[in-house]
Amino acid sequence: MSLNLAQIAIQIDSMVAKLQAGEEERQQRLAFALNTLRSQSTDLTSLKRKIETGKTTWLVAGIEDKLDAHYPAPPCPDDFVVLATDGSHIDVDRHRPARCFVINIGTVRLDYGQMPAAFLSSLPLLHFEEEDVVLSSTTGSQQEMIEGPLLGVKRSVEECRLLAELAKGVEAKLPIAALLDGSLVLWGLAGQVYPAFVVNALLENGLLKHLDELRQLSKTRQLALASYISFPRSTEVVNVLRLALCPYEPVDCDRYCASKSKERDCDNVAGLLDRELFERVLTEGERSALFSSHSSIVKEHYQGHQVHFFYIKMAEELTRIEVPQWVAEDKRLLDITHAIILDQCRRGQGYPVALSEAHEKAVITAADRDQFWQLVERSLARQNKLLKSSAKAKSKRTRWV
Repeated sequence: MSLNLAQIAIQIDSMVAKLQAGEEERQQRLAFALNTLRSQSTDLTSLKRKIETGKTTWLVAGIEDKLDAHYPAPPCPDDFVVLATDGSHIDVDRHRPARCFVINIGTVRLDYGQMPAAFLSSLPLLHFEEEDVVLSSTTGSQQEMIEGPLLGVKRSVEECRLLAELAKGVEAKLPIAALLDGSLVLWGLAGQVYPAFVVNALLENGLLKHLDELRQLSKTRQLALASYISFPRSTEVVNVLRLALCPYEPVDCDRYCASKSKERDCDNVAGLLDRELFERVLTEGERSALFSSHSSIVKEHYQGHQVHFFYIKMAEELTRIEVPQWVAEDKRLLDITHAIILDQCRRGQGYPVALSEAHEKAVITAADRDQFWQLVERSLARQNKLLKSSAKAKSKRTRWV
């Protein structure tokens, strides 16, 4: 055994004791945050001004409704279709003799109503061509390997592409909920991590292109796109409360609160999560008000697809639902999203059935990964290709002690 569990168990006991000791203080901050949430709902004009003019070191949600607004679930359609995609991948391994990766996307279509049906499949694709595994600038002077976090972004783009393909095959008369797992925001491209040609390839000519396809389809049918985030750790609405408590206007964190030792009014609600607030605001089945994402990548690139979000209280947990602007602005599509997602969670074990099935079709096990690389090496050997792999890779496959 490589991990000394006996020593870790002692540390776990210490961690639990410290968490328990801080629980009473956390409950007090939560009660204060709830009071602040309700009091700020009466004057949205000044709060919106603070959000627009403030300079904060944390992400703040855009507000369009009373902070404590809550809406009951609309009735679910009698006949409807749920589409979902989810993916997994085998990453590039620089210790292996071939530079390649696999993306496996699970696709699901579930028809409910008078003609129920289910269509489940998976699409595994091997990428090895130079143009598949490397992103290049227009001049070719800059290159980025698609691996690690960047491969995760590419997989998200592929999930959206196949979701759009699924939607094209559904007849126009049925309401459709098209679901993705995780955020609509490609956080892996946020900030200054990657050059512009990478963002352009994966976002402008990738995700947004497929979102455009889905938006065009929504003009001829009742198609609602949404992403589902289970057990969210977002703090954007809590950060609105932090901003509301700030005595300075305009708010400027770097100017007024650069010192870590300085006591700040906003610390009275710091450390709380949005879900902790809305678990107490909402009753089961209700959704919260709509909020908008103010992330820099959304503001700079998501024209027409700006990300909005709301929370729904399920029986098991509180979830975050993200939708593009064209869904957020259409009450009919918003109602379809709310009703069908709630129905999906009630049919499943607190999680949308379609996404759960898509995950099952997409999953790649550790054994699958080992067998994949064995197949690659055997195929290369049959073609009399020289197998060059690192000493580290060989060492992992050989036990010396």
